[in-house]
Amino acid sequence: MSDAPQGKGQRKRLSRSKHGTLHELNITPLLDLVMVLLVIFMITTPQLSNDLKLNLPANTKPPPGKRTEPNYIDVGMNGEIAVNSQPAVISELPKIFAGIKAGDPNPPFVIRGNDQVPYEKVIAIMDLLQQSDINKVGLAAPVQ
Repeated sequence: MSDAPQGKGQRKRLSRSKHGTLHELNITPLLDLVMVLLVIFMITTPQLSNDLKLNLPANTKPPPGKRTEPNYIDVGMNGEIAVNSQPAVISELPKIFAGIKAGDPNPPFVIRGNDQVPYEKVIAIMDLLQQSDINKVGLAAPVQ
């Protein structure tokens, strides 16, 4: 009767004595790993900074009543151009833009064109607007 329980008890004691040394953890390798990671992050973090200069808009509201109506540039199907319902030729556009810009330093423009207008005509007008230093440009499409 005493043979079977003593055998099991001895096995338990042996297994407990084997694992008794696991109560102490050696944290030296863990600290080495943490220090290596710290050095890696310290080296790579300055390289992640972005020195891109952005021209962000100011957080101010425009003064009330200072809203200007946009200037419309209409491009017809055959390439005819009208600025604010006044017929114009593409060679006259820089002079017209300079006259409008004299009254308002940053005038808004909207280019309206038929869907049959050649793409090159609209791009040529946008190039002239950019050369005249006009930045507020929008495109309008006919409602279908």
